[in-house]
Amino acid sequence: MFVRRGDRNNPELERLAALAGEASAEAASVAIEQSDTPVPIDLTAAAFFDVDNTIMMGASIFHFARGLAARKFFSNSDLAKFAMQQVMFRIGGKESADGIRSSREQALSFVAGHTVAELSALGEEIFDELMSDKIWPGTRALAQMHLDAGQRVWLVTATPVELAEIIARRLGLTGALGTVAESTDGVFTGKLVGEMLHGPAKAHAVRSLAAREGLDLRRCTAYSDSSNDIPMLSVAGTAVAVNPDSGLREVARKRGWEIRDFRTGRKAAKIGVPSVLGAGALAGAVAAGLAYRKRII
Repeated sequence: MFVRRGDRNNPELERLAALAGEASAEAASVAIEQSDTPVPIDLTAAAFFDVDNTIMMGASIFHFARGLAARKFFSNSDLAKFAMQQVMFRIGGKESADGIRSSREQALSFVAGHTVAELSALGEEIFDELMSDKIWPGTRALAQMHLDAGQRVWLVTATPVELAEIIARRLGLTGALGTVAESTDGVFTGKLVGEMLHGPAKAHAVRSLAAREGLDLRRCTAYSDSSNDIPMLSVAGTAVAVNPDSGLREVARKRGWEIRDFRTGRKAAKIGVPSVLGAGALAGAVAAGLAYRKRII
């Protein structure tokens, strides 16, 4: 969900962002252990990578929705209703904390009643089918550079943490911070813990993880494509704009941040997702999944 300027001073949204960050850090698990590598482990430095349009071309939740739609995971009516609710909120939604929280919870309501194990298994399949060939080689090389230096590498994304952890493991990275969906006895309730891991919530998550892991944020590096991630980029000692949107490119130039762009002009136009429709735009992802399903039926 794009964070409106007025939202930044909303105490309830600030509280939800902090809660989401803390929940994500608490849920984060190590996907790949570094203890077996010959490289000495750097205990206080790490790298944090956004996923959508930074590590991966396009939005990971978009690719996930396509895979779920192909498996008839949604009904057309469910998808249409959900997409309309999200679009109506984003166009003219209320600014109240309750309204924003409700919209964020609807963003993951499609998993309600399904087990964590089921969604994780589907995530493994869908990564192989639709995501593995969408990884930016240049960004993957940057992540490997940190691993080769003995540093841990974490993904930080608005996508569900279960899917984020699959991406991290498949890329040989340390682990992931992602949106935490509430579950009871291994079954998703359809609600979020706090809010989506987006904007300020990512910064809270990075700080919480750093405290848990004993990291010195001044020695850490953060990477992202979106101006929505400026809070996360700002908490690290080194910030790198990767495939940046116009807002982030401007800020990066003003602050002297390094800029890396792995897109060709054609790819940038075809794949680039505006920040307002970026990592938090589950409505667009689900709507796209619906369109994909119609083509295959």
